[in-house]
Amino acid sequence: MVNLQGKVALVTGASRGIGKAIALELAKSGATVVINYSKDDNGAETTLAEIIAIGGYGKLIKGNIGDAKRAKKIIDFVIQDFGKIDILVNNAGISIVGLFMDSTEEEISNIISTNLLGAIYLSKYALPHMIKRGYGNIINISSMWGEVGASCEVLYSTTKGGINLFTKSLAKEVAPMGVRVNAIAPGAINTEMNSFLSEEDKLELEREIPVGRFGETKEIAKAVLFLCNDECKYLTGQVIRVDGGMI
Repeated sequence: MVNLQGKVALVTGASRGIGKAIALELAKSGATVVINYSKDDNGAETTLAEIIAIGGYGKLIKGNIGDAKRAKKIIDFVIQDFGKIDILVNNAGISIVGLFMDSTEEEISNIISTNLLGAIYLSKYALPHMIKRGYGNIINISSMWGEVGASCEVLYSTTKGGINLFTKSLAKEVAPMGVRVNAIAPGAINTEMNSFLSEEDKLELEREIPVGRFGETKEIAKAVLFLCNDECKYLTGQVIRVDGGMI
């Protein structure tokens, strides 16, 4: 079992879905978890209540990570309350399904800010604190579409492709300072983000997945937990695909 006692983790987009599962998994392993979210107060409070119910400890911090000043305030909040940040999980993300040529300028700005700039800003402001201590673990939640692209999810795929290269490049830069940077690239997962699929579409997609089903949020959380293990110190700069063998 991975022991994260004494570790402080910030998980973005943790009010539901994959982010919530990650927050719970880290808390079960002993980490103090700071839950970031942008809108869903009830979902965030539920995540915190579930963490407390299993004997864990956490705090809520609401804020739009795509705004640089707000991202800095989120990191400052963690440092002021706990004195350090050991683990940063950049999970928050949104998706736009439709033809690229029909996307609005506002949609383009929003998805790039949330999916890509948010991870960049938070990493930028967390790194000085990690480097000062010679220890840190940044885990970015990407997507299999960030590797191969998806029709009708051009903007989403583009931001996740950016996350992949951000992960690999930053890992090389900060490895000498004791900071690891990796990414998890989920495949089709049972989340609200995929709720737009009809039952027929879902069954058709399941036929394309070698294991024959959608993944569960807990399976992504377990992969994140693996990367948090201090025995994985030689593992950095990787994009680990968890997609049931689809790609």
